[in-house]
Amino acid sequence: MTEDRDELHFLPLGGSGEIGMNLNLFGYGPNDRQQWIMVDCGISFADIYYPGIDLLMPDIGFIEDRKDQLLGMIITHAHEDHVGAVAHLWPYLRCPVYVTPFTAILLRSKLEEKGLLDQVEIREIPLGGSFELGPFEVDYVSLTHSILEPNALKIKTPLGNLFHTGDWKLDPDPLIGDAVDATEMGNIGDEGVLALICDSTNVFNVQSTGSEKTVRDNMIQLLSDKKGKVFCTTFASNVVRVETLARVAQSSGRHLCMVGASLKRNVSAARAAGYLKDFPPVVDEEEAGHLPPDKVLFVCTGCQGEARAAMMRIAQDNNRNISISRGDTVVFSSKIIPGNELPLGRLHNHLVDKGAEVITEKDAFVHVSGHPGQKELCQMYRWIRPEILVPVHGELRHMTRQAELGREHGIRKGIVPRNGHRIRLAPDGPELIREEEHGYLALDGQFLVSAEDEAIVTRRRIMYNGGLVVTLVLKPDFDLACSPEITLLGIVDDDEGGVIPYIKQHILDRYDRLPNRILRDDNALKEEIRIVARRSSKAFGNRETGPVTIVNILRPNG
Repeated sequence: MTEDRDELHFLPLGGSGEIGMNLNLFGYGPNDRQQWIMVDCGISFADIYYPGIDLLMPDIGFIEDRKDQLLGMIITHAHEDHVGAVAHLWPYLRCPVYVTPFTAILLRSKLEEKGLLDQVEIREIPLGGSFELGPFEVDYVSLTHSILEPNALKIKTPLGNLFHTGDWKLDPDPLIGDAVDATEMGNIGDEGVLALICDSTNVFNVQSTGSEKTVRDNMIQLLSDKKGKVFCTTFASNVVRVETLARVAQSSGRHLCMVGASLKRNVSAARAAGYLKDFPPVVDEEEAGHLPPDKVLFVCTGCQGEARAAMMRIAQDNNRNISISRGDTVVFSSKIIPGNELPLGRLHNHLVDKGAEVITEKDAFVHVSGHPGQKELCQMYRWIRPEILVPVHGELRHMTRQAELGREHGIRKGIVPRNGHRIRLAPDGPELIREEEHGYLALDGQFLVSAEDEAIVTRRRIMYNGGLVVTLVLKPDFDLACSPEITLLGIVDDDEGGVIPYIKQHILDRYDRLPNRILRDDNALKEEIRIVARRSSKAFGNRETGPVTIVNILRPNG
């Protein structure tokens, strides 16, 4: 970078190389005096690699160090992987947040829970609205997706126009909201677009994604002759799908019961934003539990097998009003998110064991994606006609395939970013300039820490290798006051309980050979005992790795 010329940069801190926790930065200006805008601020749900952690989010150290140059945070839509980190990360940035009405309602609820509602400056922009942030002129452009009010962003800068799609698809017959305006999209392309920053999630689908209306028609037909209770689980944020399930209940003469706080919260937000005006009456759980089986349809949270969500709790008989019986039907109206196969498999088997019929997207057309297939991507290319294609929102394989697809359809320039890649889009772009600070933060209870914090790494090691605690009590003359106390954590023993005597004997043998200079130094003594205890535990179990080992040294006075 030269010191004095204006440049336009793109820097993803989350969502490039993974599906989830989207956070993208656009910078304009000379060198490190650039002004920045942030597009989206999302979370991801932790997997087993982060034991005890529920949420992950991008490390924002780069922009936190430049928060005086951050003009604002722009949210494209209300999915958790785009808005879920705002309440956690905003206190480190303290910038205005721009949202459309439905997202504003949900965001205010999140901020209120964190005690931040009176502090955050929320600037609510109408659908199709425009605003300026320094050198950036931003227009919200309505698209279609699996949530209300999904928006792309047209971003005008002195060095060229950008089109950031957010999450999208082309639903030819959306049930709530309007179809994508082809004329408007073509006009955006006519204005000239330097770079298209585009969703890659569904790039391996060679066809178009399909319409929500087709799902509704199929669900009505599929469930029309079911005799027992019907349970349908889907993403709580997919208000359009919930409205579809409400119509399915109506058409089959069933009462609708919603189970799950997040589901009710999203429906309430949709109503407050002016949607779902004809939504049918809802019965509560207690009333639904007394209705005849063929007169009720339950819409539940927990489509990914979440342990504390409504579907799992019902399956495990932990709901006092609702139960699943032989002859009931359970529909998973959702896609299996990679990584959730095992908990979902256990849930499916549990339901089958109770005598329920389980229907998933593999059995019937009960779900449609909210992301574009190849035909829709190609239509976007024809409309926008960018000089540069920047695939985002996907694993590396998704983004690489979209880059190939763009080249196949005439987009000569492209770059596949990774989180932390600072890319110059103009002038003379695209070019990777350097890799900036990036990583993940983990929410552990009330603490937000690095995902590689020592506590989390130790927790992971204990999960795989177990733990061992050794306590020594020393007299003033360095003799042991008593036999070493040994506590095992997750270490398998033999039938005779031999592991503790085995470890203890190795500790005593080593202790007797230690010189006084080691015995005087607690740190040196702890390390000597830690090594011998860990090695002996590893040898006793014939394991390749030893347990996490902690040694306590006590020296009573006198």
